[in-house]
Amino acid sequence: MTTTAQRSYDGPPAAIGIIGGSGLYEMFDGEPVDVPTPWGAPSDPLTIGELSGRSVAFLPRHGRDHRFPPHRVNYRANLWALRVVGVRQVLAPCAVGSLRADHGPGTVVVPDQLVDRTSGRDHTFYGEPGAVVHVAFADPYCSHGRRVAVEAGRRCELPVVDGGTLVVVNGPRFSSRAESTWHQSQGWSVIGMTGMPEAALARELAMCLTAVALVTDVDAGLEQGQGVTHQEVLRVFAANISGVRDLLVEAVGSLPSQDTDCECRHALDGQKLPFRLP
Repeated sequence: MTTTAQRSYDGPPAAIGIIGGSGLYEMFDGEPVDVPTPWGAPSDPLTIGELSGRSVAFLPRHGRDHRFPPHRVNYRANLWALRVVGVRQVLAPCAVGSLRADHGPGTVVVPDQLVDRTSGRDHTFYGEPGAVVHVAFADPYCSHGRRVAVEAGRRCELPVVDGGTLVVVNGPRFSSRAESTWHQSQGWSVIGMTGMPEAALARELAMCLTAVALVTDVDAGLEQGQGVTHQEVLRVFAANISGVRDLLVEAVGSLPSQDTDCECRHALDGQKLPFRLP
């Protein structure tokens, strides 16, 4: 693997990254930036601009035309590109299904735990021989970022839930009723398709990541009808995306400065890395 890509970048820097999708592209005007990475191209060019007085890089997780299904997103390139431009704190809004009757559509969950049930995805930067690096992942999300996101949601008067477990499945299909019932029986809160390896890769780059999960539907084990449909997810997402935008604007303005000490930033302390990070 070559690391030429991160040395060649001389564009505008950003301290905060937002990985999002439909309804978030128009949050701010900015300059599109192509960022090559050793892992291939990210989902789309980054847009770098100002939001709440901070320099922010926005990256469409699935591409602007939503061409990448969740199991085809180049998560490694996405996270690497954000780090190349200077990002050390990431806000990761996503659409999820609810596994709890009290987390109905429109609820915003800021999870503190996750369960990875994906397979076949490129889930580490350190998978080559001689490149073994182990990072702590007991608490997968940034404690500082989570606090800021929860407080921002409450200031925006959103139905925000502090904590919960996000289980990540491969997709692109939704769960069977039996799978959904099993997920509920484990005490997990919400279910999505993009949270991993996104969170783990951020930790491998010593970046802070905070998931902001918008509930768009109740999962099949709670749904008494035909089960969740893509059309219903899109409808509820569109009806609630303005609240998520408000939360992100508030959160960006309140995130700690880049030099704030955080456990996420020390994930690689004492490790012998096989290549130089950007």
